[in-house]
Amino acid sequence: MAFFTLKGVGHGYGRGHKRSEVLADIELEVDEGEFIAIVGFSGSGKTTLISIMAGLIQPDAGSVLLDGEPVTAPGPDRGLVFQNYSLLPWLTVRGNVELAVAQVFPRLSRQERREHVERYVELVGLTAALEKRPSELSGGMRQRVAVARGLAIEPKMLLLDEPLSALDALTRGTLQTEIEEIWARDRRTVVLITNDVDEAILLADRIIPLKPGPRATLGPAFPVRLDRPRDRTAMNHDPEFKKIRNEVMSYLIEVGEATRPEVGAEVIPLPDLEPADLRPPTQRFVR
Repeated sequence: MAFFTLKGVGHGYGRGHKRSEVLADIELEVDEGEFIAIVGFSGSGKTTLISIMAGLIQPDAGSVLLDGEPVTAPGPDRGLVFQNYSLLPWLTVRGNVELAVAQVFPRLSRQERREHVERYVELVGLTAALEKRPSELSGGMRQRVAVARGLAIEPKMLLLDEPLSALDALTRGTLQTEIEEIWARDRRTVVLITNDVDEAILLADRIIPLKPGPRATLGPAFPVRLDRPRDRTAMNHDPEFKKIRNEVMSYLIEVGEATRPEVGAEVIPLPDLEPADLRPPTQRFVR
């Protein structure tokens, strides 16, 4: 039995004629220690999907199982790293990580909790910033705090919701390398949501496309058979990398084209409006 399973998962928003079916018939099996990347277009339902995995949203149909147990709510067995950091601005780096640790490990002594926090902050290279608040950190440093917080609760599974999408290219590349190194230490099960195919190839064991919505579902899995650790510069010249990249990109382009509105589809007419002339009458010209 797979470590993490989604069976027939579907979800939508709204009611009646205003209802939008976002996901439908999602089937996914993830083995323990596997690194999965789900790629797709913006608006296809990727964040809804990972929110269901995290237990933040209950699906309208289907089931979610972790290690054989139903996922019905958020829990410390799943660490979630958000796209927008989600740090408490009045707490320091230590405080943001310690808040999660205290909730999950209430029996740790004060000294044990302190050492636990410092170990995971060191893991992401932020020891020097332990007593700084989020406003004193760069975007990349804030995201490292979010990763440290997600790891510090020692979850069975780590969920990453486009955690690097808001970063500049240099910082993003650095954090990609760090995420792979952190994963390689204990092979924790990871599901990464991303719209960057190169990032997915660099990090994942398998890449699974999410088709465009409405009623988005998962496409075929593309295995990534590249040796680890993966070096981005060397990988760009690897024939296997080029093959995987072409296969995934071709599939995404194909399904994207298939969901475009047909020529002659219903067009909603726009109202015939002109901007109001707000100048005083003496400044208006006569046409």
